[in-house]
Amino acid sequence: MYEKIFTKYDPVQENLIYILHDIQDTHPQHYVSEEAVQEVSDFLKIPSSNIYGVLTFYTMYSTKPRGRNIIRLCESPPCFLKGSEKILARLREILKVGIGETTPDGLFTLELCACLGVCGNAPVMMINDDVYGNLDENNVTAIISGIRGGQE
Repeated sequence: MYEKIFTKYDPVQENLIYILHDIQDTHPQHYVSEEAVQEVSDFLKIPSSNIYGVLTFYTMYSTKPRGRNIIRLCESPPCFLKGSEKILARLREILKVGIGETTPDGLFTLELCACLGVCGNAPVMMINDDVYGNLDENNVTAIISGIRGGQE
């Protein structure tokens, strides 16, 4: 199952992060499974504990299934000062999930992140690869509704 990913890399530990990204990005539930960890361990000839060390250190990785759409709300000081707390409350209300949880339909997972690097547009969130800035409670509702409309 992972052979196609492995063909892109030399079997050296320096490629671990790239391999894990590819595995997570190609998994329909956006996570790295126990099976994947074992396959990577065998391919790179490193202990699975080393792989779990990387997976649990970096917040961009997940070892549990997530939704089709990953919402990352920035909680940096600029976003906080511009109202990210209100945005978080609205997202929790709309999605009916807490931080780190996935909606029952598997459509969304809500996460927080330290910084998305677009402080001039605070408050900001990222959904998959799309960045949304200058958020308020109304446009957050419209963004989520638009995604739901196209994927339900």
